Amino acid sequence: MNTLVFTCGDINGIGPEIVIKTINKIQNPGKRKIIFICPSNVFEHAAEIINPEFEFNVFKNLNEVIESRKPITILDIGKTKLNVGIPTKISGLTSANAIEKSYQILISIKKSAVITAPISKKSFELAGINYSGQTEFYASLSNSKKFLMMFLSQKFKAALLTIHMPLKNVSEHITFEKIKNTIEILWNTLATDFNIKNPEIALLGFNPHNGEDGRIGNEEREIIIPAIKKLNNKFVYGPFVPDAFFGTKSYKDYDAILGIYHDQVLIPFKMINFDKGVNFTAGLPIIRVSPDHGTAFDIADFGIAKPTSMIAAVKWAEKIIMNRIKNE
Repeated sequence: MNTLVFTCGDINGIGPEIVIKTINKIQNPGKRKIIFICPSNVFEHAAEIINPEFEFNVFKNLNEVIESRKPITILDIGKTKLNVGIPTKISGLTSANAIEKSYQILISIKKSAVITAPISKKSFELAGINYSGQTEFYASLSNSKKFLMMFLSQKFKAALLTIHMPLKNVSEHITFEKIKNTIEILWNTLATDFNIKNPEIALLGFNPHNGEDGRIGNEEREIIIPAIKKLNNKFVYGPFVPDAFFGTKSYKDYDAILGIYHDQVLIPFKMINFDKGVNFTAGLPIIRVSPDHGTAFDIADFGIAKPTSMIAAVKWAEKIIMNRIKNE
């Protein structure tokens, strides 16, 4: 039986609401065990807006939750202050606490995955938490140096060479070593987590028109193209001009796309998969997926947030659990 762990995310956003909506949809005592990490008063508040259509038990002790045979349990991480719609120091600390507790559960239960509700980088900052996002937080907890932010959908899978950094800094991070390491992580996760034999990867260019042979940028000519030639054993193709690549739907021809920077991939990905896109952290010993959207502070407490992306995350998580066991 799979164990799915849900974190509350930023308690002042839509996280608790969409978790309850998701559990309402996916509950199946014979197929999966569900653990929701959330302060008791936050869960109670969300339950007044969205009625939990499931039976649950509340525990305060981590080991009790891990050992429990109950199909749905709530791990109460202590009452906290709500300021709905606003990022706060308290909400940052609470979301970080839930992440840390989830990791402890994941390393204790083999067939498990965590589905993280959205956090606020502003709340992290206010709380003095020095991670730019959950991707980096889980990588640190697992002592993983080689990890990768991926985006999953039925239309295409994509990954990023660089994650959260100013555009002015991207060029200095385009190196052969970084491309090589990233391709290796991506290729291995496609083979192991998605059970794709000999996966083929499309690598996007960086400059407009791929630099036009150095006229408007040298990264393709000096770094990216030589890297592709050296990595031909990993079935890497490109570099592709991003606008034409997505405009002609060439993404259908490859098992995954590697983009150079954040918006290069995320704009087309969200245009094509806005409600069903999923964020996945590749390269970790644990499985972490997340809905591909933010805290939506502006609609928190209205009961109108859609759980579609989180439900899709559950499906991807269970596919990855199955494939990792198959490929052990």
